[in-house]
Amino acid sequence: MKLVKTIAELNEAKASFGDGKKVGLVPTMGALHEGHASLVRKSVKENDVTVVSVFVNPTQFNDKNDLKNYPRTLDADCELLESVGADIVFAPSVEEIYPEEDTRVFDFSPLDKVMEGKYRPGHFNGVAQIVSKLFDMVEPDRAYFGEKDFQQLAIIRELVAQEGYNIDIRPCPIVREKDGLALSSRNRLLSDEERVHALHISKTLFESREFAELHSVAETISFVENSINSEGYLRLEYFEIVDGYTLQPIKNWADTDYAVGCITVFCGNVRLIDNIKYKE
Repeated sequence: MKLVKTIAELNEAKASFGDGKKVGLVPTMGALHEGHASLVRKSVKENDVTVVSVFVNPTQFNDKNDLKNYPRTLDADCELLESVGADIVFAPSVEEIYPEEDTRVFDFSPLDKVMEGKYRPGHFNGVAQIVSKLFDMVEPDRAYFGEKDFQQLAIIRELVAQEGYNIDIRPCPIVREKDGLALSSRNRLLSDEERVHALHISKTLFESREFAELHSVAETISFVENSINSEGYLRLEYFEIVDGYTLQPIKNWADTDYAVGCITVFCGNVRLIDNIKYKE
């Protein structure tokens, strides 16, 4: 496995594998866990060369403290990536990625106007900036994204369509701990006590799927909101049940054949996201 930190080194490392190779890209912000490992394994299986980027992208943070506190663990990340077969780790500096300010503004309306887009203005524009740069630098045939960031996945697909990239976007299922907690780099910011309370998020979502079989969309939303709000350590930011294609809220189960519940909850000061599929 090769660790490279500049675009020139990246190009040299890619060239060393020869021409005509299928390249898979796994974009990450580091602090890697088994969820990321599952993406890398899939890429290794489906491609000749797997590139993993490790870059905490400043343009997608609208909270400077969140950017400052985001865990950075490159040495441990490289150990994990080598163990699952990654070929190249691209870990550039901010200056390498943004030698000058990226002023591009993307419009993914209506996908970027709801949920995360509503509560984190500018977030998806920053995501589009970095992902498009990585696509241009790595030139992958396939790129791998986790379904835990469900809205991001829809945005990336729209980016590919708008910009005309010939890249196959490969979604990968949420990976959870045995107790149900969705794996996230932010989980390591939780205290032991907070982690126990965070389990209530996935527990509520699993229960809501059964609840939804006999109840309306509005009743299911109320069930989730009441359950989260009953746990004093948790603060619900939003829970919405949306069409999995358009990300627009639905009012009736018959409105779509792909219904997804997306949730964001603060556990202490740590912002956690999760989702569950009701129909697919």
